[in-house]
Amino acid sequence: MHTSIKFSASLLALASAWIAAPAFAEEAPAAPVESAVEGDASRLTEIVVTATKRETNLQKTPIAISVLAPEAIKDRHVQSLIDMADGVVPSLRVATFEARQSALVVGIRGIVPFDQNQTARDGGVGVYVDGIYLGRSQGLNAALLDVQRLEVLRGPQGTLFGRNTEGGALSIVTKAPTGEFGGRVTAGVGNYGAYNGEVHIDFPAIYNIAFKLDGVIQHQGATVSNPLSGQFGWNYKNSKGGRVSALWKPVDGLSIDVAYDRGRDENTPFYSQLVSYNPNKYNVGSFVGSTLTYNNTACNVVVNKVTTNPCIRPLSSIVTVGGTRQSAAEIGVPQQPSTDDTDGTSITAKYKVSPDLELRSITGWRGVTTWQWDNSGGAHRSTFGPNATFSRYSLSYLRQRQFSQELQAVGHLTDIDYAVGLYYFTENVREYAATPQTNTWNATGTAYTINNALNWDPANWSRQRDSNATAHSYAAFAQATWTPIDPLHITVGGRYTKDKRRGALTFVQGKVANFPFTFSNGRFDPMVTLAVDAADGVNLYAKYSTGYRAGGANSRSSTFTAFNPESVKAYEVGAKLDLLDRKLRLNLAAYAMDRTGTQIDFDNVDTVIGSPTLGLHTEETRNAPGVSKIRGLEAELTARPVENLTMGLSYAYTDAKIPLTPNPFFANAPTQVFVVFTPKNAASGYVDYDLPLGGAGARLRFHVDANYASSAYSFQNQATKVDGSFVVNGRLALVDIPMGSGSNLVTISAWGRNLFNEQHIYRRDASNSSPTLSADGSLSYSGILGDYANFNAPRTFGIDATVHF
Repeated sequence: MHTSIKFSASLLALASAWIAAPAFAEEAPAAPVESAVEGDASRLTEIVVTATKRETNLQKTPIAISVLAPEAIKDRHVQSLIDMADGVVPSLRVATFEARQSALVVGIRGIVPFDQNQTARDGGVGVYVDGIYLGRSQGLNAALLDVQRLEVLRGPQGTLFGRNTEGGALSIVTKAPTGEFGGRVTAGVGNYGAYNGEVHIDFPAIYNIAFKLDGVIQHQGATVSNPLSGQFGWNYKNSKGGRVSALWKPVDGLSIDVAYDRGRDENTPFYSQLVSYNPNKYNVGSFVGSTLTYNNTACNVVVNKVTTNPCIRPLSSIVTVGGTRQSAAEIGVPQQPSTDDTDGTSITAKYKVSPDLELRSITGWRGVTTWQWDNSGGAHRSTFGPNATFSRYSLSYLRQRQFSQELQAVGHLTDIDYAVGLYYFTENVREYAATPQTNTWNATGTAYTINNALNWDPANWSRQRDSNATAHSYAAFAQATWTPIDPLHITVGGRYTKDKRRGALTFVQGKVANFPFTFSNGRFDPMVTLAVDAADGVNLYAKYSTGYRAGGANSRSSTFTAFNPESVKAYEVGAKLDLLDRKLRLNLAAYAMDRTGTQIDFDNVDTVIGSPTLGLHTEETRNAPGVSKIRGLEAELTARPVENLTMGLSYAYTDAKIPLTPNPFFANAPTQVFVVFTPKNAASGYVDYDLPLGGAGARLRFHVDANYASSAYSFQNQATKVDGSFVVNGRLALVDIPMGSGSNLVTISAWGRNLFNEQHIYRRDASNSSPTLSADGSLSYSGILGDYANFNAPRTFGIDATVHF
């Protein structure tokens, strides 16, 4: 089937993006970054998008969208998606899964997955590179390669994008070959041993074929040091990547864009540190030999399912407890970088059949291979015991391969612009994992040794789980915009999707197992939008749309039980205003989303005697009953009060409530659950000022941005909140300085992220602060330690230089 589709794609020469789809901005920068219209530096630019067959102004396009243009990406020193975790777009939330930079969580408008880092699960926000959907969260933190713009499409995109876009979509659009010789070279250095380099070269077209080469390397040393010799510290990152692309225009109206990219991201997790010990004030015992006692009596003896003389273990004297970000770990552990190897090939073609009809195709092959090495906590996530092992090393191997094909026909009939198409996606994923303990305490907890008897070679892993899954998704879609009278536009769309997924959990806790699952579901997603050009510069819209997140199975469960999809219905009204002769721009949106079948994860340590997962951390996923309600407001204000000065302010209010959900580990007891990484209030503001230097086009550019988020939850099942945050970034640059004859230009800049070295906890786990329920119904106090947490990155800064030629 794949061979047939590939061959057909090569012959059809159809093309790549939506026209009546989410409004993808053209070359012009867009909010939250603006530049002046050519020839008039006192006004905000008209932002060109392709929401219909013709290029249209974003302000007349009825969709909530934020765009980071290349200047904004440079100003904020965004090198990968994790650099957007500070909240550049308030409705967009980016965080690590666990503490790992090797897998990112991406959410929009309160649709934020807790754990999608598995073989048979998906996120609720689609991430795309040049129209190709990225099926796994692994590899999302790869280095960005010559990005033209980052587009954040807010709200369900189920009609236009299909599955897994119930919260929205994040689209990464790269720069295409130009056919003219030119390029740029960048080199820079920073603190923590950072350095970076980029090379981007366009070659002259030969026989109507334009070629382009891109290469990038990014390096940053650890921000938390590891005292164990020869091992890496935490928050280390080393990325490299390259792409070669060719754009062929053999005849008028036909273009074929072929690209291949490959990258490697090496990173270590953020440090997990103990921020409280025994917060609930339980009795603290002491060890007599290997027996834990309190008041000279053995602790935690169970009599008739009742725990007598309850007490917890003492804290080792060499473990630090504190509420500030550590720069060095007090206990050394084996830690090597996780690696994400990504690669992709795409063929994007378009053929202009007539002035009113264009055929398009997007064909993509992508893959990611991840080796995960996560020893983030040392002694901060396990209790002390004489001569006991500690420090959980979370090891995992994942390999994913995917193929997608999209065919489109985009055209115009009298007063109707339309787009119709077919879509196919398939992927195959396999993962296996192990969690050995790397360190051993002495008898008193005053020293430790490295457990060299354990071999970290994957060939010798004692596997805790091994799972695989295959997915197929088929879709047909159509969308049309009708303009019956000049100020009124009515858009109607629909998409039918058929999902199939199957897989098996074949290894559990060192034992061969066979827990298969299958899933099949068909779904129709409609969309209706009413838009009115109420006056010059005043455009209003009302929209109804739906989206969903596909069903699957949880590979961390003991049985790989399948769960159902979750879906959302969204109602949105918005206004896009260009005021004061286009010196002031205000975009507003208010929405209500009703989500059914919300996928909730419940964690537990299996204590059932005879269970294949005895002693293993397990996780079950259930669909919440009833309706989860998400309500929100968004505002984006951009102003150019005087020439060369641009200011912007964005705000998002998000209120999300999930109904009580039965907990499968506690006799289906109703449990309050929470939306993760979603602050109720978030805001971002910036100031850009360009001061011309002479008449040759050189300028001094000043940029500062500030990003705020109120407190939020980081676990679905815990009422513990993380800190609010306020992060400031800045850049000062001498831009486009003529060099030599003036054909070459140089830019020199100094940048800083988190300029005030603000620190906040972005992830906090209280699961080790309270007793757990044992299999016999008694309470177990053996695992109580305290809350552990992950802090944001410290201040980073550097200088770089770019030569344009």
